[in-house]
Amino acid sequence: MAFLNRSRSISIAAGLAAVAAFVNVAVATNSWGGYHWARTTSTFTLKLGNNLSPGWQQHLSDASSDWNSPLSFGATSTPLVTAIVAGQSSKRCTMVAGTTQVCNSTYGNNGWLGLASINITGGVHITQGSAKMNDTYFNTSTYNNVNEKRHVMCQEIAHTFGLDHQSTNGSSQNTCMDYFSNTGANATSTLSTRPNKHDFDELNLIYAHLDSTTTVAQTSSLSSKADIDVTDDPNSWGKLVSQSTNGRSATYERYNENGSKTVSHVYWAIEAAAKCPSCDHRYDGGH
Repeated sequence: MAFLNRSRSISIAAGLAAVAAFVNVAVATNSWGGYHWARTTSTFTLKLGNNLSPGWQQHLSDASSDWNSPLSFGATSTPLVTAIVAGQSSKRCTMVAGTTQVCNSTYGNNGWLGLASINITGGVHITQGSAKMNDTYFNTSTYNNVNEKRHVMCQEIAHTFGLDHQSTNGSSQNTCMDYFSNTGANATSTLSTRPNKHDFDELNLIYAHLDSTTTVAQTSSLSSKADIDVTDDPNSWGKLVSQSTNGRSATYERYNENGSKTVSHVYWAIEAAAKCPSCDHRYDGGH
């Protein structure tokens, strides 16, 4: 009887541990809507098109290196490897099939620091993406520092991997996928400028399965069309579907004529969010 009780106790403890592990994974998820690149291999390479001015290129290089180095952050592997290639866009940062185009420019006093957009087919498959940094703000004393630029670059390209934020309340989770601000008194802080272990754990969950087709290859059938792209006009983003309590993070969706969907993450500037945290900053006059 003692042996049976001991065995039962071990089984119950093991079951509770398994449940706890499941709950921790479920609660901690930062997948962006289940969006992912379709691919037929367990590891794949995503091309990052470099359309950046010289002052931004090192930040892209650093971010790419970090996302390719899971061991440096306590993770064991990553399914997604980035490769920086020659850009195929201009200031407008038009999406190119099978790639993420990365751009910076003076996009205007429109309220946003960073804008990441992805085109979706089949409900969840990313076919192309873009990541924009707005120099209208990054040229100002508030945002013009290495750590804020590195934070935003790291985050915007990772949204095009299918990653969402770990936190949007302004606290640091020591990942670039949070909304800690490396400005003001925090301008010299390197917190939240790089990924952390959980980001790689999440990528491995997102890409735990294989697909029967791939959207990573650049093909004519996936070529970008004007009606699926976002532009400097914020009305092109579509409908506001979510916004953080502090107003710094917002997500927009637009359904396109070809049946696809374009989804955009907007990283609003401190000024825009402060004026009216609950407003759609495109129209609140906060920029």
